[in-house]
Amino acid sequence: MRLTNYSDYALRSLIYLATKPEPTLLANISDIANSYHISKSHLTKIIQQLGQLGYIDSVRGKNGGIRLAHAPKDINLGELIKKIEPDFALVECFSTNSLDSSIADINSAVINDEKNASANDMSLKLIDETVSHIASGCIISPVCQLKQVLAEALTAFIAVLERYTLADIIENKDELAALLS
Repeated sequence: MRLTNYSDYALRSLIYLATKPEPTLLANISDIANSYHISKSHLTKIIQQLGQLGYIDSVRGKNGGIRLAHAPKDINLGELIKKIEPDFALVECFSTNSLDSSIADINSAVINDEKNASANDMSLKLIDETVSHIASGCIISPVCQLKQVLAEALTAFIAVLERYTLADIIENKDELAALLS
C-alpha cells in the first residue's frame, strides 16, 4: 500500500499545526508549504478538505489562518486516511467504480469487528462483501487467491493506522518544531 502525496501532505499539515508552541495561534498555508518545500496551491486544496472534514478550523480575514480543530489525541490516523485517501484498490480486480466508493466503508466495518474475529476471518469477510462489486478484466479473477492475501494486508494496514493518533506521532514535538521553523 502506498499513500498518495495528498495524504502525505495532509498528515504533514496536521503535524505542523500540532507542533505549534501555542495551539490556539493561527498558522497559514504559506508557512506550512515553505516548511516542507511543497506547492502552496496543492496544499490549499488539502487544507480546504481538512477544514470540511472538521480536522482544522479556518479563520478568515486580515489576521486569519488555520489551526487544529481538535486536540492531537483526538485525531485518529486511520480514520483520517480512510476519509482522504482516494483509492484503496491495491490491484485491478479491486478497482471498480462501486468498489472505489465503498471500500473504505467496508474496511471500516471489517476493522470495527476486529475484536470478534481473527485477521483471516476479517479478510474473508472483506472479500465476501467486495466480490459482488468486482468487475475485473483479469482472466483469473474468479479463482484468484491473491485478492484474499491483499485484502488481508489492506485490512491490517488500516488497523495499524487506527491504533495511532496525531499525538502519538508528535511525541517529539520540540524536535519537530525546531525542524519546521
